Amino acid sequence: QVQLVESGGGLVQAGGSLRLSCAASGRTFSTYAMGWFRQAPGKEREFVAAISWRGGNTYYADSVKGRFTISRDNAKNTMYLQMNSLKPEDTAVYYCAASNAVLAASWLQARQYAYWGQGTQVTVSS
Repeated sequence: QVQLVESGGGLVQAGGSLRLSCAASGRTFSTYAMGWFRQAPGKEREFVAAISWRGGNTYYADSVKGRFTISRDNAKNTMYLQMNSLKPEDTAVYYCAASNAVLAASWLQARQYAYWGQGTQVTVSS
C-alpha cells in the first residue's frame, strides 16, 4: 500500500509555470507506475501524464504534450509534474495516482490506479 500527497498547486497567470510534487509513503514506490490526472468543475477526471516504474517511459495527453513534463525520483519517493505555458483550460484539481498495472496502455485509464492523493488545485487566470 502507498499513501500519496500532492503539493505545489496555486494561482498563476496564463503563460506561467508551476511544478507539482507527489510524495509517496512506503518502500514500494518504485514498483508502481505513476500518473497525473485532473478534474475541472463539471467535467470528468482526465488523464494528464504517466511514467513507468523507473521513469524510462512517459506518456502524455495530447492537450499537454510539449508543455508538461512528468518525472520521478525513486530515491526520494517523489513524482513531479512540471507545467509550462499554462492555459486557463488547464485549471483543475490535479491528482497523483499509483498503479499496479503492467501494460502501459492501462496507465491512461483512471480505473487502473489503486491509490490516489487528495488533489491540489491549479488555477490559471487569463
